[in-house]
Amino acid sequence: MRTAYSVETVRAAERELMARLPEGALMQRAAAGLAAACADLIGRVYASRVVLLVGSGDNGGDALYAGARLARRGAAVAAVLLAPERAHAGGLAALLRAGGRVVGSGAGAGAAASAGVGAVEEAILRADLVVDGIVGIGGTGGLRPEAAQLAACVEESGAAVVAVDLPSGVDADTGEVRGAAVRADLTVTFGTHKPGLLIDPAREYAGSVRLVDIGLGDVLPEEPELEALQHADVAALLPVPGAESDKYRRGVVGIAAGSARYPGAAVLAVSGALRGGAGAVRYVGPAGDAVVSRFPETLVSDQGPAKAGRVQAWVVGPGAGDDASTVAEVLEADVPVLVDADGLRLAERDAVRARSAPTLMTPHAGEAAALLGVAREEVEGARLASARELASRYGATVLLKGSTTLVADSRGGVVRVNATGTPWLATAGSGDVLSGLAGSLLASGLSALDAGSAAAYLHGLAGRFAADGAPAGAHDVAEAIPGAWRDVRD
Repeated sequence: MRTAYSVETVRAAERELMARLPEGALMQRAAAGLAAACADLIGRVYASRVVLLVGSGDNGGDALYAGARLARRGAAVAAVLLAPERAHAGGLAALLRAGGRVVGSGAGAGAAASAGVGAVEEAILRADLVVDGIVGIGGTGGLRPEAAQLAACVEESGAAVVAVDLPSGVDADTGEVRGAAVRADLTVTFGTHKPGLLIDPAREYAGSVRLVDIGLGDVLPEEPELEALQHADVAALLPVPGAESDKYRRGVVGIAAGSARYPGAAVLAVSGALRGGAGAVRYVGPAGDAVVSRFPETLVSDQGPAKAGRVQAWVVGPGAGDDASTVAEVLEADVPVLVDADGLRLAERDAVRARSAPTLMTPHAGEAAALLGVAREEVEGARLASARELASRYGATVLLKGSTTLVADSRGGVVRVNATGTPWLATAGSGDVLSGLAGSLLASGLSALDAGSAAAYLHGLAGRFAADGAPAGAHDVAEAIPGAWRDVRD
């Protein structure tokens, strides 16, 4: 499992660890890991051209010490000091002793601009590797104009870019990007992941992420800010039938979905539930004929949710149109309920908050924005805050869909993040399949947090398997769920 901690927590852990170590030992550990990652990325260190973008904080010190290590291996290393009077003195001295140099007059891009292209821009445009040590994890907001100019020059250069701890200009705690920021091919982060490295839009700027162990593990608290499940974690959650299992013990999920206009939503939700391990699926709604023609094993009722028979969980909302009465009836059930699509619009907040059984809401950014009363762009730019706020308002677990899926619990605590998805999942009906899959896991007895997290993980893998680099529909995603299940368990 990958875990991420807030800036405040990381700072406290670093202070505690530094008190136990010789002065400068922690920075040397970071610099060694950074230099090794840079060498691995460019492959050939000797005679390579490396440019360090050096800010005033410890990030700049890490970059300078790493640059010194690369210079000792034969790289031509040039440092651009954005604040020369506040550059890390020890790191700068180490770089100069190793044969590195400072380019420009020490004032960064601003000084170089007065001489046309200038030494700074020329060095960047000729570089094989650029190391971004401009701003550390305490930075907020986008890059200042001078640094933004450098970032633009780096992007133009085509050089490989390594970010120190996280790309400059992104928010370490939230994953927000509020202005210009560095786009890295590789981010080398120290001690632990930071939330912004796992959450879009910042994750997109980070490229690949490499974690360097500097010894923080023993001093970090047990509960992180964010966690990302891996194969083994998901495998441990998935229900496996025993010798005495029958269809009822495996979990019966009710699907209240579809309408005359959207019968396919019901079919797709049922397909996700059946492939998600449910022992049986009960369907309620006007699309019964379409469901049975595709899945004859489905138990269909036209008596409404309350009279459909016993279930261990309900899924309500996909393709429901304006059927507010069915949504309200499902919310009254004393079993876990997943609310999706039209159900999110039709569900009364007070009714959701009044429920004693777990509720899992699965909005995409547009639906979450409507529920929060903000613009979609606000949700997309502040995904972590939006998921937490929606969970708090509704007293429900919220699965916020997107390029990185977030699952936030109403009681606060750790938020789960999932990045197994693929852009090919952006297709009509994909969310209906996810709803059925998550509903089946709820019916098996998983908590809303675990069901949402495992379903998002499997759904993302299934999307990758179904597409394999080519277009695929929601039906194909559903068909690929068993393969994703096997992949996780194997």
